[in-house]
Amino acid sequence: MQLPLTPSFRLDGRRALVAGASSGIGLAAAAALAQAGAEAVLVARRQAETQAVAEAIRAGGGRAEAHPLDVTDLAATAAFVAAHGPFDVLLNAAGLARHSPALDTTPEDYDAALALNLRAAYFLTREVARGLVAAGRPGSLINVSSQMGHVAGPDRAVYAATKHGLEGMTKAMAIEWGPHGIRVNTLCPTFIRTPLAERTLRDSERRAWIESKIKLGRVGELADVMGPVVFLASDASALMTGAALLIDGGWTAE
Repeated sequence: MQLPLTPSFRLDGRRALVAGASSGIGLAAAAALAQAGAEAVLVARRQAETQAVAEAIRAGGGRAEAHPLDVTDLAATAAFVAAHGPFDVLLNAAGLARHSPALDTTPEDYDAALALNLRAAYFLTREVARGLVAAGRPGSLINVSSQMGHVAGPDRAVYAATKHGLEGMTKAMAIEWGPHGIRVNTLCPTFIRTPLAERTLRDSERRAWIESKIKLGRVGELADVMGPVVFLASDASALMTGAALLIDGGWTAE
């Protein structure tokens, strides 16, 4: 009997663009992709921090380069992808949160969140896909969404709106680009210990609410997202597209 072989989780020979790579989930994703063999091209607004991540990856034996890029600048993003692509993998972790009660939301906070979390994600994903289609190559495009793209929570009307929009965008793009062998998925973590989540986690009342919702009883760590990133980027998830991979400790199970 010849047993089936497990598809490879390795990413050797592939180039991965990681946006928002200077800290948090983007940093962890960059490390995970490089550790799996990919050449990681890191972009973020904070040049010094992004360069430090690339240097750490190289010091560990991986391949990485860093570039300053504000993905809300659509023209600059298109030019960068055209100049440095095509990319076999996109991991977009660029995002922000402007939490407040819905009655207190300002137009400025609303516009800032949509500009980065949804508008920039849309056009970055499109440009990477454009390069793959032109080159006749398949690829895996991953946007970091959130469990808040499937549920909601107090003070998160704007954030949830951006992430629900990201989920819809992902499904539509998956339908359009599937014939080209381009997969489009989201990674949807719960609260992870990152600079973005730190303000919320410092609030003891909000922290208790979070831990009561996570059925595994703990806040996520960066390592919790690294395996799922490699899974979605690799051939191990070859039949997944238009999907949301929830890393939420059971939050959305009820």
